Amino acid sequence: MTQYIVRRLLMAVPSMLLVSLIIFSLVRLVDGDVVMARLAEGGYVTDDQLAAMRAELGIDRPFVTQYLDYMVHLMRGDFGKSLWDSQPVWNQIVDHMEVSLQLAVMSILLAIVIAIPLGIISAIRANTPLDYGARLFAILGLSLPDFWIATMLILGLTLWVGWLPEFGYWPIWEDPAKNLEALIFPALIVGYRFSATTARMTRSSVLEVLREDYIRTAWSKGMRERAVVLNHALRNALIPVITIMGGQIGFLLGGLVVIETIFSLPGMGRLMFNAINQRDYPVIQGITLVMASIFILVNLLVDLTYAVIDPRIRYS
Repeated sequence: MTQYIVRRLLMAVPSMLLVSLIIFSLVRLVDGDVVMARLAEGGYVTDDQLAAMRAELGIDRPFVTQYLDYMVHLMRGDFGKSLWDSQPVWNQIVDHMEVSLQLAVMSILLAIVIAIPLGIISAIRANTPLDYGARLFAILGLSLPDFWIATMLILGLTLWVGWLPEFGYWPIWEDPAKNLEALIFPALIVGYRFSATTARMTRSSVLEVLREDYIRTAWSKGMRERAVVLNHALRNALIPVITIMGGQIGFLLGGLVVIETIFSLPGMGRLMFNAINQRDYPVIQGITLVMASIFILVNLLVDLTYAVIDPRIRYS
C-alpha cells in the first residue's frame, strides 16, 4: 500500500508540471494584461510609462524566462506576489480557502445525508410513486442552475417570509450563529445539486447489484430486506458512487464562484474570478495549482477507499 501511494504521488509530479505550463500559457493568451486592467479603472499614461510599468512587474520578459523564473520560485514553495496589490499569493489563497472549504464540507455532508438514502429507497422501491418522486428530485437538481435556485430562494424568503439571509462571511470561531446563517443556504443549494448526481448514481448502482445472483440467494434464504440491502448490496454498490463523488469533490472548491458571488462569500471561486478580471497571473496560477493538487489527492483517497469497501481490491 505504501509503495502504491508513493508511486501515485510521484506520478502526480509530471501532471502538476503540465498543469503549470498550460495555465501559465493560457492566461497570457487572453487579451490585455494587468497593466491594461489597472488603466481600465481610470487614468491615462503614455506608452513609455506603460512599458516601464510592465518592466517593473516583469511581464515584459520572454515567455520562457518568465516560466523558468516562476518554476524556480515555485520549487522553493514561493507562489509569488499578486501583480495587483503585491500581496503574497499563498496568503491570499489561505485566507479565501477557509470559506470554500467550510462551504464544500457542509455541502458534501448534506449531499451524502440526502443522496445515499434517497438513492437506496428509489432502487428498492423502483417504479413506484416514491421512486418517481426521487427521480424528479434528482432531475430538477441536475437541470436547474445554481444562480436561478439562489435567486428564487432569496426572493421567496424576502417576499413570502419577510426575511433576508445574511450576506458575507463570519469565521465560525468568532460568531458561530452568524457563520451558520451565512453558509446554510449556499450549502443547501450546492448540496442539492451535488446530491442529485449522487442519488441517481446510487439508484443505478443499487439496482444493478440487486439483480446479481448472490442477492437472489440472500432473498431465497429468507433474509430481511434491511440485511440484504445494507449488508450485501450496498457495500458493492458504493464503489461507482464513490468514484463519481470523488470527481465532484475535486471540482467543488473551484466551482463555487456563482454561489460565492451571489451570497458575497470571499472564497476561492470569487478570488479566481477577480484575478481573471484583473489579469493577475500569479494568483490565477497559484489557485489552479492548488485545485489540481486537491483533485489529485481526492482521486488518490478515492482509490484507497475502494480497498476499504471491497477487500478484494488490493494495491501493491
